[in-house]
Amino acid sequence: MTQTVRTTWAEAQHRLIKTLSLEGNEAKFEAQLLLQNVLNVNRAWLLAHESDALQDKIKADFESLLARRLLGEPIAYILGQREFFGLNLIVTPDTLIPRPDTETLVETALDKIPTDTPFTVLDLGTGTGAVALAIAEHRPEAQVTAIDASSGALDIAKRNANQLDLTQVDFRLSNWFSALEGERFNLIVSNPPYIEQHDIHLTQGDLRFEPMSALASGTDGLDDIRQIVDNCLLHLHPQGWLMLEHGYNQAHLVTDLMAQSGLIDITTIKDLGANDRVTIGKNPLIVSTHWD
Repeated sequence: MTQTVRTTWAEAQHRLIKTLSLEGNEAKFEAQLLLQNVLNVNRAWLLAHESDALQDKIKADFESLLARRLLGEPIAYILGQREFFGLNLIVTPDTLIPRPDTETLVETALDKIPTDTPFTVLDLGTGTGAVALAIAEHRPEAQVTAIDASSGALDIAKRNANQLDLTQVDFRLSNWFSALEGERFNLIVSNPPYIEQHDIHLTQGDLRFEPMSALASGTDGLDDIRQIVDNCLLHLHPQGWLMLEHGYNQAHLVTDLMAQSGLIDITTIKDLGANDRVTIGKNPLIVSTHWD
């Protein structure tokens, strides 16, 4: 039987469902993405040519990628890219894979950043640069600094910035605030590690392949969040905001940490799945004015 574009992705879809227990639509989407990659075409072309026969070389290349996915390797690493907030980003095993939930963090930040005046933003643990670059794309007047403790991740973030022509972002190697002594910002955002170090999910699915340092943080998952919250007031301008992504069940804990640190106007924002996802707090200090 001649292998066509459609029969190839349909067979792959079935194997992905059986092996990885994916939902039908998700498996179909992934199979089509892999086939688009080896054919170097978009989805519209794929659907318009679904009856075309596949050359043996294309089929072999597709089978090679599919075999990696069937072993559980994240499709973002196989393809080397992931879309985030409308930006096509390079991803590698040096970086966490950007996820839709984190778009809530970007949307929350954009709500606080003016569109036409200078504003300083710090992205802690930038990874691929996803959050910093999305902010820079939509708020070109903002001065964005993005840090990461991984030189490999910073290399990828810089490549993404160059590819997207968003070269106004300042990337630096830093373990949280360690290289930022004396610097203050109007807004600090972070999607830090927040999974409990013994969480069973770290041994399942895509998480098995992602850098552990970007995922887990102590016995309760909050070690890095504590470090950020405890030091944020040293790096926030008066009335500046701290915004943290966290696990769906950690909002009350993060709220307590922020309150203990002295932040005010603390609020939690839900993601598209209606899960608590981002908690924000404001530096209560007010710029003092002196008259002669």
